[in-house]
Amino acid sequence: MQIDLIDTFLDLAQTRSFRTTAERLGITQSTVSARLQALEQALAVRLFDRSRAGTELTVEGRRFEPHARALRHEWNEARRRIAVPTGAAHLVRLGIQNDLAAIHLGAWVAEFRRQFPETALYIEPDYSNQMCADLLTGILDFAVMFSPKPHPDLHFASVGEVIYRMVSTEAGTLAEVVPERFVFAHFSSAFEEMHRQITPELAAAPVSVGQSASVASLLLAMGGSGYVLDRTAEALIAGGGLRGVADAPALRQPVYAAMHIRHRITPLHRRLTRIVGRQFGVTTAG
Repeated sequence: MQIDLIDTFLDLAQTRSFRTTAERLGITQSTVSARLQALEQALAVRLFDRSRAGTELTVEGRRFEPHARALRHEWNEARRRIAVPTGAAHLVRLGIQNDLAAIHLGAWVAEFRRQFPETALYIEPDYSNQMCADLLTGILDFAVMFSPKPHPDLHFASVGEVIYRMVSTEAGTLAEVVPERFVFAHFSSAFEEMHRQITPELAAAPVSVGQSASVASLLLAMGGSGYVLDRTAEALIAGGGLRGVADAPALRQPVYAAMHIRHRITPLHRRLTRIVGRQFGVTTAG
């Protein structure tokens, strides 16, 4: 199978630009054209119309697009299924939101191993957008994330939430927080927007990062204030270097299990979802 033809078609369907697709795939525009021509010849249909207005999918192209996505997913999944480590019956690739890995990964994997002792696990902490892309292409089997990216080929299930609290080396109340020494957190787009609405006076902070551990590291090194995961806040306060900002509101970030739509009812994926949900005290159906 020439999967590069499918990859090129799907990228072009997204960009609508031969130049942009060539840049993204690291090939020439003539190679993009040649791949598209080869695919059209194999299917005996025209997939794109090119005009001064741009590049648009034909009716046949729109019909083929969901099949192309399924073919790419199936191909990548098949490649992984046959590359199982020695001694394992299966290989499951898991993605987990960066901010959840340090605190929750150990308990989840321990339970995964108890329930699936013959399954090898490949685990990749990452951000939501990349995990959604990897689920679509079949690089990941299952992911736990903050920001679902709606797509007809993806399925998301709510599995709970995590809480972030403000800590500081110098402030006991919000009125004492110095904006110039505040570390603004953008753990997800929804969290960032909530943060800006609740504490607008701190939105112009000079430093902004996307991981709770990074916020903690910066506060310990430079001083100041910022939001960290609840359990991280407890550890920092217990260590004596920081204190909680008493009247700062707790910010809640929803957590989701994500998978390809074709996996939403498989026993493996339903059990993985239940395991993750139990860590947050949530009982999921199935």
